[in-house]
Amino acid sequence: MAKGTVRLVNAIFYAHHGVMQEEHRIGGRFEVDVSMSLDFTDAAIDDDLTRTVDYEMVYQHVHEIITANRFYLIERLAYLIAQRILSEYAFIDAIEVVVRKPNPPIGGTADRAEVVYRAQHHNV
Repeated sequence: MAKGTVRLVNAIFYAHHGVMQEEHRIGGRFEVDVSMSLDFTDAAIDDDLTRTVDYEMVYQHVHEIITANRFYLIERLAYLIAQRILSEYAFIDAIEVVVRKPNPPIGGTADRAEVVYRAQHHNV
C-alpha cells in the first residue's frame, strides 16, 4: 500500500484557553497543524475528493473544537482534534496534531509554547 500525507499547516484561531484566568477572559491566538497519513492513490488517479481527506472539513472541525470550548491545556485541544478527525475519516492511518500558543505567559520571553500529539487509527 502506498502512503501519502495530507497537511493543514498553520491554521490560525482566536480562542480562550489557558491556565491563567486572564487567558480565559481576554483570549489569544492559537496556531494548528494537522498532518494525516493515508493512501490517497485512488483519489489521485480518479481526481475524487471522496477518496481522500477534505482539508476544508478538517479546518471546520478544528475551528469548532477551538472556538466552541475553553480548556486549561493545549494538550486537550490537540487530543480532541486528533480524535475528531480520526472518527470522521476511517481511512486515515495516523495523525499528528500540533497546537501552538504564541507568546505564552511564562514570565519570560519565548516565541511559543507547543504540543505535538500523535495517534494511529484504531483500525491500523
